[in-house]
Amino acid sequence: MQNHKVVSQDEWLAARRELLRKEKEFTRTRDQLSQQRRDLPWERVEKQYVFDGPAGQESLSQLFDGRSQLIVYHFMYGPSWSEGCKSCSFWADNFNGVVVHLNHRDVTMVAVSKAPLPQLQAFKQRMGWSFKWVSSFACDFNEDYHVSFAPEQIEKGEVYYNYANSSFPSEEAPGISAFCKDDDGSVFHTYSCYGRGLDMLNGAYHYLDLVPKGRDEAQLPYTMAWLRLHDEYDD
Repeated sequence: MQNHKVVSQDEWLAARRELLRKEKEFTRTRDQLSQQRRDLPWERVEKQYVFDGPAGQESLSQLFDGRSQLIVYHFMYGPSWSEGCKSCSFWADNFNGVVVHLNHRDVTMVAVSKAPLPQLQAFKQRMGWSFKWVSSFACDFNEDYHVSFAPEQIEKGEVYYNYANSSFPSEEAPGISAFCKDDDGSVFHTYSCYGRGLDMLNGAYHYLDLVPKGRDEAQLPYTMAWLRLHDEYDD
């Protein structure tokens, strides 16, 4: 920050225009990738999943709430945890307010966690969130979508996450899955992403990417070591 290059306005504009050229190239590439994502083949969801929600038990099909598309945020919150994951909470702070807009584009968005519903409801109230949050405690949805792992998997040091076998430090992992329902009521899994694939869905990080210090995490003991639940910062 103290020794950054300082130039004239003309030099700044020349550098900015060159970066703009690269940004536009990146945007076009991203549009192409987004189309390839939409063009992926689908897989039919054959298993009947039942979740515990604020209105009682609901199937995966019912979570669509009358719309044809469903986004599930796999929120890390294990049954024995005293509170939800701070990183997932960071993502939730970013998507909480956009759900109403998604609804008007034929998309329903919900969060799903392994913890029992009363724990989710208490934490949701504490955080002041309004999005729908349901529990998969009584079904194997989390396991089938590779975001919850058995203790023996953790002990063995190998879990299947982000489409590969690797070690993982927790019995819960983050992710996002998309589903579609046709006119006959059949449900299809269309997409899932994990790890850094979630990065583009956190608006706060992209704002940080615009400023000189960026995310400023390189010297931290681990990524997001600075992060707190939004009611725990010392302001």
